[in-house]
Amino acid sequence: METLIVAFITFVACFLVVPLVLGVLRAIGFYAIVQERRCQVYVLFGKVVGVLDEPGLHFLWFRLGWRAPLVRFLGRCYEIDRRLDQEYLRSAPVNSEEGAPMGIGIWYEMFISDPVAYLFKNTDPRGSLAANVSNSTVRCLSNMPLGDMLSSRHSMSQTVRNEVSPLSHDWGYKLGSIYIRKVHFRDADMIRQIESKVVNRLRQVTSSIKQDGTNQVNIITSTAERQAAVEFAKAGAVRPEIVGAALEEISRDPAVSEALFDVLETQKMLAGKGAITLIPARGALLPDLLAAAPEGPRPRP
Repeated sequence: METLIVAFITFVACFLVVPLVLGVLRAIGFYAIVQERRCQVYVLFGKVVGVLDEPGLHFLWFRLGWRAPLVRFLGRCYEIDRRLDQEYLRSAPVNSEEGAPMGIGIWYEMFISDPVAYLFKNTDPRGSLAANVSNSTVRCLSNMPLGDMLSSRHSMSQTVRNEVSPLSHDWGYKLGSIYIRKVHFRDADMIRQIESKVVNRLRQVTSSIKQDGTNQVNIITSTAERQAAVEFAKAGAVRPEIVGAALEEISRDPAVSEALFDVLETQKMLAGKGAITLIPARGALLPDLLAAAPEGPRPRP
């Protein structure tokens, strides 16, 4: 039973009494907790009496003295967010050296480095910083050659950053990176003219590539045909020489020559369309009878 009572008292002390006591101490300005990348500025009777810019637990009675209890009731505590922030300004109007109306999109990041200056030196420091960046962009990047404007974004970003940084410190800001993210034409007719020129140029280049390929194919084809014709002509010139040499070698042996010509004669006769009549070797009377027979269709062999 006693254990349950002790546990209940501990529960009440941990979840009710302790937060209540800490809340009371915080309400009377005994301590304050500063989160990471945040800052607290205490103002009493129109004066800044303390700035807590280090994260952690701070005892205000030791930092502010007798003014600590009064700040909560008679003064004010500003909690400033010092985390890194960023902004993107679209289409800042500038003109190139050639007179082309251009738009520049610029991105920059910043954080609050001086909380007191951020609170009391400018009523709208973020808006003033954006206006300063936009004005510096127009002032520094106008009348640049169009080619440099389209190709040298890094140097343009450095120029704007060097122009804006001193004033940003006066307003409590510190600039991080600045980058020219986009450079574009603002005149719609100019955009269409450039698109038309680019399309026509691409068509010319494509047509030139196709014509060059066709010419190369024609050259290769004509070269191959010429080489084939030369080889066929060489073969036609060499053929009679080869046949004559073969016949000369065959004519050296009379038996082979006679047999060859007999075969050729027989093949010629077989290939012809005339009728062939075979007569026995000893049939002396049969040739005369056949010669005396009238003309007419003769049996096919």
